[in-house]
Amino acid sequence: MERELALEFVRVTEAAALAAARWVGSGDKIAADNAATEAMRAMLDSVRIRGRVVIGEGEMDEAPMLYIGETVGDGSGPEVDIGVDPLEGTNLVAKGLPDALTVLCAAPKGQLLHAPDMYMQKIAVGPTGRGVVHLDAPIEENLQALSVAKGKPISQLTVVMLDRPRHEQLLASVRRRGARAWLIPDGDVAAAIATCLNETGIDMLVGSGGAPEGVLAAAAIRALGGDMQAQLLPEDDAQRQRCLAMGLSDPAQLLTLDDLVGTQDVIFAATGVTNGYLLRGVNFMGDGIATTHSLVTRAESGTVRQILARHELSKKPHLVML
Repeated sequence: MERELALEFVRVTEAAALAAARWVGSGDKIAADNAATEAMRAMLDSVRIRGRVVIGEGEMDEAPMLYIGETVGDGSGPEVDIGVDPLEGTNLVAKGLPDALTVLCAAPKGQLLHAPDMYMQKIAVGPTGRGVVHLDAPIEENLQALSVAKGKPISQLTVVMLDRPRHEQLLASVRRRGARAWLIPDGDVAAAIATCLNETGIDMLVGSGGAPEGVLAAAAIRALGGDMQAQLLPEDDAQRQRCLAMGLSDPAQLLTLDDLVGTQDVIFAATGVTNGYLLRGVNFMGDGIATTHSLVTRAESGTVRQILARHELSKKPHLVML
C-alpha cells in the first residue's frame, strides 16, 4: 500500500473522533457510536482505495453501514481489507471516561484475520517481551519471564486486564505474584498498544476481550515491534461454525501475531476521543476550533507518527507531526 494512505486514514479516524466527541458525557452510547460510524463511513469514500470491510460493526443485517463485506473507498487505488472500530469504548464516551478511540487498520486483501464477533483470549507485550511470554503458560511464569527480559522486579510490572468477573482468578494470580494490576472498564485496544510504549508504564495485557479488537490491536503491535498471541473462544456450535467458515480448521488453535495480521504491509490509525494514557482526546477550544491527537503506524517501514491536528470545524485540518 502507498505510504500516503497512512495520512488519509488518519483523516478518517479524526472525522469519527470529532463526531463522537460531541456526545462525551451524554449517557447515550448508541448516539455516540452512530455519529462516529456515519462520519467514518463518509470520509472513507474519499480515500483512494478499493476497500472491503472485514472487521466492522457487524453483519449486513445487523449494521446499516460499515458492515462486514461492505465496499468502501473511491473505487481506485489498491485493493485492501479494512478493519474498523468507529468508536472503541462507547461506554467510555457516554460516561466521560478515559481512553475512548476511533480505530482503523488496512492491509492487502486476505491479510487480516476475519475475526468473528466473539471473545478472544489475549496476551500482548512490548518489544522486550517478544518471544518471551506464551498464552498457554501460567501467568506466574509469564510474569517471571517478562521480569527477567525487562530487567525489573515483578513488583514493578503493570498488568492490564478488563474489569470483568471472568478475570477474578487471573487477577488473584497477578496480585498473589506481586505484580501491579490495572483494571480497565472497557477499551483493550488502547491497553494492548500501550504495552509497546515505555512512557505508558504498561507491561502486559492479559485476559479475554473482543476478537475484532484483538486484530485491530495486532495491526499496531506489528509496527511497534511488540508481540501478541490469541485464541478464539467460541461459546456455542454456531460460533464454532463461523470459525470454520473463516478457514480455521481448529477454532481453538493458538493464533500468533502472523496469524492475526499476515503481512508487514499494514497501516493502523487511531484518534483519541477522550483523554487517556495512549492519546489525548478531542478538545473543543471555542470559536469553531478543535484539536485532535492521533497515532498512525506503518509496519513495513516501521514508521510511527503522532499527529496533533488543529481543526477549523468547517475547513480542512492543519497537521503537526511529532
